[in-house]
Amino acid sequence: IQCAQFEFPARVITVNLAPADLPKDGGRFDLPIAIGILAASGQVPREALDRYEFLGELGLTGELRIVDGVLPAALAAAQAGRKLILPPGNGPEAALAKEVEACTARTLLEVCAALNGAKTLPVAIAPAARRAPGADLQDVRGQAHARRALEVAAAGNHHLLLIGPPGSGKTLLASRLPGLLPEASEEEALETAAIASISGRGLDPTRWRERPYRAPHHTASAVALVGGGAQPRPGEISLAHHGVLFLDELPEWDRRALEVLREPLESGVVTISRAARQNEFPARFQLVAAMNPCP
Repeated sequence: IQCAQFEFPARVITVNLAPADLPKDGGRFDLPIAIGILAASGQVPREALDRYEFLGELGLTGELRIVDGVLPAALAAAQAGRKLILPPGNGPEAALAKEVEACTARTLLEVCAALNGAKTLPVAIAPAARRAPGADLQDVRGQAHARRALEVAAAGNHHLLLIGPPGSGKTLLASRLPGLLPEASEEEALETAAIASISGRGLDPTRWRERPYRAPHHTASAVALVGGGAQPRPGEISLAHHGVLFLDELPEWDRRALEVLREPLESGVVTISRAARQNEFPARFQLVAAMNPCP
């Protein structure tokens, strides 16, 4: 606040992050807290805050830094009919929610200047969607029977088990399945992108229309597959929502990890329950597994 040339109030300040039972982490609340302090001390007009939502981490110089979970926040702001102010690095992701007016600011000083009517913030623009080249069936030589099975699975949204000796091309074939699937609708792509946004793994706004392909190692735990943790996060099956989940070396997987896939495969959702809260994540994926012939 001082680096932005404002006065930090020299008195006790209480910040109320209600509701108290909702877990809060990360630096996404830095900008809202700073704006709240400046509004409470009369340095920015309170009535100007009624139209906006704020999101962003603050550096000590007042610079706004990127945060996770921007796309769900933008969708919620659109539903509430409010504008969103956020860091420039999050602008392309927020612009994927077409109904929201998302503006970007580089510093706290720019945000305050906009609230005081002295500056107009640039509107975030969604980048052009692109599809990465590579994963195509033209890389597979021969394997007519396996290619046919892959095409039938893609056409009918069937699950698939590939059995063959090491080096026969099971992994290569499985990685080509997303390229055979029809292009995701905008609603499906937004669901998948929102999950990627809150996962902490980052979201590439230029590739948000691509169907996901997840291939966890066989040492992955049941929690890694279905999601969980003290503050529940989506697992591999949710990150593969509307895409493909590939389990290589199927007999090497822990039985308990495989058993937890049964209900999500049937219902298309997974519910993570903890003592304090419950989260439901979508998990409608196409399962492809591979294994060597049993000796």
